[in-house]
Amino acid sequence: MRRHADGDLAEGNGPEEVETLTREMMSSGEVMSWPKEWAGLVVDKHSTGGVGDKVSLVLAPALAACGCKVPMISGRGLAHTGGTLDKLESIPGFNIHQSAAQILEILGSVGCCIVGQTESLVPADRVLYDLRDATSTVNSLPLITASIVSKKGAESLSALVLDVKFGRAALYKDLDSARELAQSLVHAGNLLGMRTAAALSCMDAVIGRCVGNSLEVMESLETLKGRGPEDLMELVTTLGGLLLQMTGSVSDLSEGRRKISDAVIGGAALSKFQAMMEAQGVANETARSLCSAHSDYYSVGEPVNHSVGAELLVSLGQRVSKGASWLRLHFETPRPTADQIARLQGR
Repeated sequence: MRRHADGDLAEGNGPEEVETLTREMMSSGEVMSWPKEWAGLVVDKHSTGGVGDKVSLVLAPALAACGCKVPMISGRGLAHTGGTLDKLESIPGFNIHQSAAQILEILGSVGCCIVGQTESLVPADRVLYDLRDATSTVNSLPLITASIVSKKGAESLSALVLDVKFGRAALYKDLDSARELAQSLVHAGNLLGMRTAAALSCMDAVIGRCVGNSLEVMESLETLKGRGPEDLMELVTTLGGLLLQMTGSVSDLSEGRRKISDAVIGGAALSKFQAMMEAQGVANETARSLCSAHSDYYSVGEPVNHSVGAELLVSLGQRVSKGASWLRLHFETPRPTADQIARLQGR
């Protein structure tokens, strides 16, 4: 591959070359296999990252409640984008390290799990990422495509949906470049035999209201209890509806969205989330307390650390009067100094 001075790969790295690279990376380690009776039901979602992006925490159990198997392999925070694994580890006992055998067992009993990448899954990706960093090709479209799709291919998915972000807080700032990435990812995923689709979503504002690992878990739990923000539910039902449509579980997107919404509003997704927590190491009492209808997250104490994060008190486009509060910060002791508070208020 030829590289220009700006880090972009030269033209001429066409779909065939990207497919070959992706396939070889996928085959560099373990490729998961599933029982025959799960054929057509193993699905996953990937997001290119954002602020307050807690979609996976609601979507995975909702899909499981609809009969899918969701071996969701997620990542940690990168730069300003939050990581799903970091959020879940704010729940004491939640173990994101699961072997292939353990993943199979959890999928069989619960239907979903959210785990980190195993050492044996696409080891070439870790090597190539270090090389990309050294050669200033981290933002190369073909290499981004191969990195993302190879890991999903190693999950042996039936269907994959991609949430490709654009906007001020996204990797790609404009719609056209995000669309180009989406097309590249969809093409590569389909070539590997996964039914692949993408949704383009704006990342100019926080998803939901909360930012911060434990705060985002709390907002996800509130959403699973039917009390979530509209923008978060919009993404959950759209992405989930697409996956249900691709698996043939529903006839169209509208039906898929209704089915995902019913799983959340009716409490089936919450039950799956509780079962997933327990299967991944969270104490039964803690999981039940967090998922109870009137859980007092403050009194739970250790299971959800409420001390760090930000909570938006207004929505994008809402008129704010001078002097009105628009942001609440949650912090650990010691309290911020008067100088720090003045600097924050002066922004």
